[in-house]
Amino acid sequence: MRILLVGDVVGKPGREAVANLLPELRSEYGIDLIVVNGENSAGGFGITPGTAQELFNAGADVITTGDHIWDKQEIIPYLDDEKRLLRPINFPADVPGIGHYSIGNVMVVNLMGRTFMRVDLDSPFKAMDALLEGDAPPPIVVVDFHAEATSEKQAMGWYLDGRVSAVVGTHTHVATADHRVLTKGTAFVSDLGMVGPMNSVIGDEVEDVLTRFLYQMPRRLRVAGGPVRFNSVLVDVDEETGQALDIQRVDRIVGGD
Repeated sequence: MRILLVGDVVGKPGREAVANLLPELRSEYGIDLIVVNGENSAGGFGITPGTAQELFNAGADVITTGDHIWDKQEIIPYLDDEKRLLRPINFPADVPGIGHYSIGNVMVVNLMGRTFMRVDLDSPFKAMDALLEGDAPPPIVVVDFHAEATSEKQAMGWYLDGRVSAVVGTHTHVATADHRVLTKGTAFVSDLGMVGPMNSVIGDEVEDVLTRFLYQMPRRLRVAGGPVRFNSVLVDVDEETGQALDIQRVDRIVGGD
């Protein structure tokens, strides 16, 4: 089975790049399942029913999120109706939505880290233990670990090595080059990267971000324009054992100079 995992989609430029590229990539690589992180798809912060539907229409089979899941209030009732849109599994159990979704013989899990994050959550390590030790999961389990610290992401990769098919990091919007299959058969990368404007600071206008750093004053962050960087990884998985066979980066630039 071939699974494409796509980095954080930033605003309208990101949504348009996803719509342009996913059909082409699915055909080119013979992709069976596409997972997209959409938590910044609405104006760079949060996700709405409308932007979620755009990603589904573009070809996403499952959408994961992270710490910005609650930024747009209109998403809250939608979470209980659309099971393919996930929020991190280690939020308290009685919040809206679910943290994992099974499609065929694949379970997609949305998980969030705690180090340097501004949300006080349950342990992601114990949350994964509880999930994997509960009702028998399908043979293929793919985890989007939305976390800031590379050390926490790498620790999770090793913790789940041999227990899941893939652990891919999101949140920093900066693609890493450490993709590999770990020793017990789990594909890993610290961060997928983003689908967002490349002439930016993690998708936002450079001037807005510099003003915040230089003067320590609040300033609205606008999604940047120009060419878009599309970051993702493609994971090949043995459908019987659930072990990863290969992981490769699939990166593109969309738009002009």
